[in-house]
Amino acid sequence: MKKKLVSVLLSAAMGATLLAGCGQQAAQEAAETAQETAQETAETVTEAAQEATEAPAEAAEEITDYGTGEVKVWVADAVVDFTNQQIAKFQEAHPEMSGYTFTVEATGEGDAAGNMITDVEAGADVYVFAQDQIARLVSAGALEEVEPANAEMVKAQNDAGAVGAATVGNTLYAYPLTSDNGYFLYYDKSVVTDPSSLEKIVADCEAAGKNFYFEINSGWYQTAFFFGTGAQLTYDTDDAGNFTKCNSTYASDAGVVALKEIIELAQSKSFQNGSSVSNATNCAAIVDGTWDSEAAKAMFGDNYACAKLPSFEGSDGKTYQMSGFGGFKLLGVKPQEDELKLAVCDALAAYLSSEEVQLARFEAVGWGPSNLNAQQSDAVKADEALSALADQLQYTIPQGQYPGDYWSLATSLGDSVISGEIAATASDEDILKALTDFQTTCESYAK
Repeated sequence: MKKKLVSVLLSAAMGATLLAGCGQQAAQEAAETAQETAQETAETVTEAAQEATEAPAEAAEEITDYGTGEVKVWVADAVVDFTNQQIAKFQEAHPEMSGYTFTVEATGEGDAAGNMITDVEAGADVYVFAQDQIARLVSAGALEEVEPANAEMVKAQNDAGAVGAATVGNTLYAYPLTSDNGYFLYYDKSVVTDPSSLEKIVADCEAAGKNFYFEINSGWYQTAFFFGTGAQLTYDTDDAGNFTKCNSTYASDAGVVALKEIIELAQSKSFQNGSSVSNATNCAAIVDGTWDSEAAKAMFGDNYACAKLPSFEGSDGKTYQMSGFGGFKLLGVKPQEDELKLAVCDALAAYLSSEEVQLARFEAVGWGPSNLNAQQSDAVKADEALSALADQLQYTIPQGQYPGDYWSLATSLGDSVISGEIAATASDEDILKALTDFQTTCESYAK
């Protein structure tokens, strides 16, 4: 740096000397300019030199030894071996963390949250959980905010649905792991000519004398219509997981449009209530999930095809894209008193949720990645079911917590349509009355 400073100053000085043969005023002006330039350059280089001198001190502060400790990891039984293999690679890449012992225990994502909330201190340091439990975990103090630098990376590298599922308020509390739980359309491409339109799917099925399956008496599948028109139904919970508020707009114009569409579908001679490929007969189209992909391939054979849910034309003349619930697996880090241990846990979570590991997990056990690059890999794109689901998830909302009674009530609403109790001849006022009763009952579950 000193040599560079001398060289710059010499160049400036030489410029002033060369101008000495010019007119006195010009020479004087040139000399002053050269002097100012030299002074500015010297100050700049001096600052750079100081920064360079300080840099080694900063580098010296880089942690080279994270000490010792134990990190407990909870994952589903199906990925215990896989996770152990990936942690071994993580340890190899981070010798500075070699003082830590990592223990992987089988705890399903459906059980992890309950176990953590029961005893946070005894719970895992890093754990996989279902997205509908994130609010409870945050309230219980069982989730550390994602480290800021990692948070920016997570938001940039994962799909919007998964990032939304990992966020409470404006804060990212978990690392997305999968985008593979939700529903979409399986269909026979020799029958269904346009899977993007509900009306055309129904018309094709009717013309071919084939069945179209949609489970309209399910609180999970039913939301495809209501959320699609813009109606809302979510619940708030307190720290103990008690339901404190129901946020519903089903009793609205949007709700009426949605329920009228459900009624219209139920009137089709092609309609069958259901969502299980294994129980479907004479089927040309069915709304189902990735868990039934092999059964769907067997049923449709060479005509097997998948797509996101279709749109439909509402009774108000507007076109609506069907929505619904999306499901995601998330990876959380428990707050730690030891900052070094927290850094180790953060690093491990970032690694286990990375593009490389998400893709390896897909290849090992078939879990659909949330990482955008992993989703575009040839292996994942070759999985038609996962590709269709990925298209659909951008229109869904992450499933939160719902009272058990909600699911029973939603079944009753669908059954009323199937039985004809709520008929196609019902007026908008009658439909709104049914939805008002439904919404009032939903609200009662949070009091």
